[in-house]
Amino acid sequence: MEAKLSEKRKVTVKDFCGKTLVSIREYYRKDSTLLKTPFAFIGISLTSLTEEQLAIFKKNVPAIEKAARKMESKIM
Repeated sequence: MEAKLSEKRKVTVKDFCGKTLVSIREYYRKDSTLLKTPFAFIGISLTSLTEEQLAIFKKNVPAIEKAARKMESKIM
């Protein structure tokens, strides 16, 4: 399964060594082609979550959203 989060971010669900992983990946455009962003170039890493980690992440989404709204209100 693959879902487009934005023009330059995708989330995929895949099997790796018998474990289900959820991965978020960044891409960039070059000559009308979408390419995987080289991690060292921009200082990011690919994030892959196990089912257990995804459950923990989902449980914390309300707190993450609250913190993001709080930060946004301070910026505006």
